[in-house]
Amino acid sequence: MTAVATRTGALSHSTVAWHTINWYAVHRTVRRLQARIVKAVQAERWGKVRALPHLLTHSFSGKALAVRRVTENDGRKTPGVEGSLWDTPAKKTRAMEELRQRGYRAQPLRRIYIPKTSSTNRWRPLSIPTMHDRAMQALYLLALDPIAETWGDPNSYGFRKERAPADAMEQCFNVLARQHAPQWILEGDIRACFDEFSHAWLVAHIPMERAILQKWLKAGFVDKHVLSPTEAGVPQGGICSPVIANLALDGLERVVKAYASLPTQRAQRAKVNLVRFADDFIMTGSSSALLEQEIKPLVEQFLRERGLELSPEKTRITHIEDGFDFLGQHVRKYAEPAQKNVKAFLGKIRKIVKANKQATTANLIAQLNPVIRGWANYHRHVASKVTFYHVDTAIFTMLWSWAKRRHPTKSKGWVAKKYFRARHGRHWIFFGQQADHELELFRAGDVPIQRHVKIRGAANPYDPQWEVYFEERLRVKMAHDLKGRRQLLYLWKQQDGLCPICHQKMTRLTGWHNHHTIWRTYGGSDTADNRVLLHPNCHRQVHSQSFDVAQPRSTRSV
Repeated sequence: MTAVATRTGALSHSTVAWHTINWYAVHRTVRRLQARIVKAVQAERWGKVRALPHLLTHSFSGKALAVRRVTENDGRKTPGVEGSLWDTPAKKTRAMEELRQRGYRAQPLRRIYIPKTSSTNRWRPLSIPTMHDRAMQALYLLALDPIAETWGDPNSYGFRKERAPADAMEQCFNVLARQHAPQWILEGDIRACFDEFSHAWLVAHIPMERAILQKWLKAGFVDKHVLSPTEAGVPQGGICSPVIANLALDGLERVVKAYASLPTQRAQRAKVNLVRFADDFIMTGSSSALLEQEIKPLVEQFLRERGLELSPEKTRITHIEDGFDFLGQHVRKYAEPAQKNVKAFLGKIRKIVKANKQATTANLIAQLNPVIRGWANYHRHVASKVTFYHVDTAIFTMLWSWAKRRHPTKSKGWVAKKYFRARHGRHWIFFGQQADHELELFRAGDVPIQRHVKIRGAANPYDPQWEVYFEERLRVKMAHDLKGRRQLLYLWKQQDGLCPICHQKMTRLTGWHNHHTIWRTYGGSDTADNRVLLHPNCHRQVHSQSFDVAQPRSTRSV
């Protein structure tokens, strides 16, 4: 690989072409500063905690990564009120040069509405910043997130790096499944959480430049060409919003644990635990009276300071035998997919089937398979096998009706022979022909149930002492994600999960491209020894600069 030199410190006035940036040096500089921020927070060296984020947010490396993030994520093709996108290398380079704090002014956000997952008749407001504001938020997030991870509650799992709903569900199992586990649960629901945060509290307590934060919070939004002010809350759609919300809610676990540590008999027997995912949380207790009279007032006081309150309609106290719904699962001494979640999933499948009455079978299968696979993988860590079989039966019924409707004059046997087949001892496999290969409908029942290993509460992805721990978790996760894709898994292991251009980890979140070391136009083959996995941006850089990429070899046995 040809080395490319670039600057990684303060931004120079000279222009640096986007595809000549040395991303390995950029990532290394940012990660080193983030590790220093973590150590400063742990040592309570508050002068360093203020100085290091300033250094990071004014560095070339920080600005380059911020622009890269907003031009590679899912929202890169969605403009704000300015109506422009950064879709060329020249625009990205100019964006880095214009990303400065002096004279910065946040623009109003573009308000759109998306349907709530829990209801087809209710809509959730989503505020979209301009590309420049998104990049500025991504820049400050590089410095803010290490602080948030260091301060975060051990059992907070939403919108945190390397944490997932499966971790929250495993903690629920750990807390509730034991023989002498607490029997009562407070289901907490914060009313309009993101819309009601007190701006005064956020500006006073969020550890970042107050002037910049104030500009984001007071930017306002444009809804149907009408500009409206924002007097409270953080925008749902801002890159920094989830981390700011987490920082505001962190400390709730310490409040309830402080009560449990009081030297009273009632507190010692309280069995108080908290599991939180973003603004959804549950608390356990030894009795309904304890939760209602002792714990709930503590929570209400904590939220009141931040301008928030519990929703009286949705906050309830439940016995473990009755169970409760949390993150799409119904939880008792064990967990299984919630009926509401199953109903919503089948409704989505039904909608896809009805919208494709005239589509080819292969086209319908191509739309259904990712939805079925994604839903089944989400629920594979709980007691879902029976539900999976019921779901497969319901989907078969929909597809049978779909097939019969297309051929009303044909017999059932004719329809069955055309759309279904038997293979490997299994009958009624829905299949279709697409170009030169066949597609089969994915079955939820084929997904094995696997116990999830919960992340350790103190684990911090920005702290170097946890590096080996997270590398092993990533190895196990990618081995599962790439199961059945033997060549991809082989290449990923050969490269130790690293992109050979920027030397950063490749995950499903970052994505990857399959690059031919000897281009096919020059006679290169499609075999594994002529292929290497690269990040999408690194792949574009290779072709732009005509790099020679040598295939890396693993440092461990494959």
